[in-house]
Amino acid sequence: MKIQINTDKNIEGHERLEAYFSAELEKVLARFEDKITRLEVHLGDENSDKTGLNDKRCLIEVRAANMQPIVVTNHADTTEKAFQGSLEKMKKVLGTTFDKMKAH
Repeated sequence: MKIQINTDKNIEGHERLEAYFSAELEKVLARFEDKITRLEVHLGDENSDKTGLNDKRCLIEVRAANMQPIVVTNHADTTEKAFQGSLEKMKKVLGTTFDKMKAH
């Protein structure tokens, strides 16, 4: 499972941030590891340098073998909260998607 972290010009992407997000993705999505080929995380600040409510955005895109990409987005006050929200959404979506595939 390849993990790629992308940030816009308003979010400072550094090794510690990438290491933390990668570790969280691997831990939370571990049960889907054999089905996922690639994960992309896109972090952004939609208001740039201005403050605002829920202006941090995290989009997670999962590519699984023989499937269309699955994408979720979450907005929050901080980058970490936006990431955690997106991660929880993705966990639910993948659980539902792969459970349905097993049933058929």
